[in-house]
Amino acid sequence: MPNESCPHIAAITTITGPTRRECAECVKIGGQWTHLRTCQECGATLCCDNSPNRHASKHAGASGHPVIASAEPNERWLYCYPDEAFAEY
Repeated sequence: MPNESCPHIAAITTITGPTRRECAECVKIGGQWTHLRTCQECGATLCCDNSPNRHASKHAGASGHPVIASAEPNERWLYCYPDEAFAEY
């Protein structure tokens, strides 16, 4: 899974998957989500940018945790917000 253009993705050695298939923040507010992403630093599973609340992007910006993984079944990719880098694994 090396990605020379992104040191954040290159630093990922183990992929953290979702513990639950729901957006933790949407559940709190009664929101709905489209797709889920899992933060590779803290393991939070949050909604994608196609979802109304965009919790994964908000989390990345507020926490400084740069890399997410898709939490969708049969999707195996990482994305780094600051570098706008994508890598399949």
